[in-house]
Amino acid sequence: MNTKKKYRKTLLACYLGFITQAISANFIPLLFLTFYRTYRISFGRLALISTCFYITQLAIDFICAKFVDRIGYRTCTVLSEALSAAGLAGLAILPELLPRPFVGIIICTVIYAVGSGLIEVLCSPIVEACPFENKEGMMSLLHSFYCWGAVGVILGSTLFFAVFGIEHWRVLTCVWAVVPLYNIYNFATCPIEPLVEDGKGMTVAQLFKTGVFWALILLMICAGSSEVAIAQWASAFAESALHVSKTVGDLAGPCGFAVFMGISRVLYGKFGEKIDLTAFMAFSGALCVGCYLLAGLANVPILGLIGCMLCGFSVGIMWPGSISISSSILPSGGTAMFALLALAGDLGASVGPAMVGAASQKAGDNLQIGILSGIGFPIALTVIALLIKRRKRRSLSL
Repeated sequence: MNTKKKYRKTLLACYLGFITQAISANFIPLLFLTFYRTYRISFGRLALISTCFYITQLAIDFICAKFVDRIGYRTCTVLSEALSAAGLAGLAILPELLPRPFVGIIICTVIYAVGSGLIEVLCSPIVEACPFENKEGMMSLLHSFYCWGAVGVILGSTLFFAVFGIEHWRVLTCVWAVVPLYNIYNFATCPIEPLVEDGKGMTVAQLFKTGVFWALILLMICAGSSEVAIAQWASAFAESALHVSKTVGDLAGPCGFAVFMGISRVLYGKFGEKIDLTAFMAFSGALCVGCYLLAGLANVPILGLIGCMLCGFSVGIMWPGSISISSSILPSGGTAMFALLALAGDLGASVGPAMVGAASQKAGDNLQIGILSGIGFPIALTVIALLIKRRKRRSLSL
């Protein structure tokens, strides 16, 4: 039987898993102003929703390193989709039932963040374990579905609100919850192969004692920060630079960024077999540095926005590429390695935007200065990728 045909449902489940994660991460921020007006929740408290989401994901990344292998991939993936569906659907009900709507929103956020964290850790090793020939390309293609999910939730929600009105957001929340609800069946019935033989995967302690693992962790931190530092601020950058409405800012900023990032991942998924991954990572890092400079230094606003959008293309390969490089260097890394890599990526995704925000505030709310403050991450990623390439060349010559 053709390999792709046999694992088609596995791929579909993982693709929809990443789309679910994109819905979880990108839908609620679109409702912040609605929550402010409807429930009288302050902007300070609204910011805690995203913080709570990412802290929960970080905790799940760490827990997965120790417990996923004992529980089993299938049980955990089904649970991840069930929690994502419950958290999203709960947003339509729980805030109205509790005396404090904010508490209901936070409870739902934690529930779907647990599901999102499990998805992030599990989908990559599931696809890695499938016997495909071009694994690096398949990994890049897998991660492109997060981008298309982000684009879909922004465009779909914007269209829904324009046609039916934002006051019907609870209906849309339930509509988005159908995606993980349907995907429960896919994960329950698809073939899932073990990543490594039972008991032969590296433990957390063994990984920590491996020198190259720390270089891979740094690579992942830089990948997460390089990507999210721009993505989180793209809407605000578009609004402030072009002086447009939030709707136009969302479409030009984060949506444009996600489109270019998705194109990058699809292109590598299609043609990556002919390209050296570490060399392409180094090139992407250098291109990302150029995009940061363009966004941070351009005097013409539209050029700054182009820099932000092209940055999406430059960071596209960074996260999936870091995972693929780690798998090739430490093939027995197992679930613990994938979980710790996800934790490192989320850590970078938390640090990068915070650095940009703090630097912008110190510079008198100048976002261009803030973006320039994050340029060290793509520079470091380029250097690490070149060092890994050099290490690979040495090992091949021995």
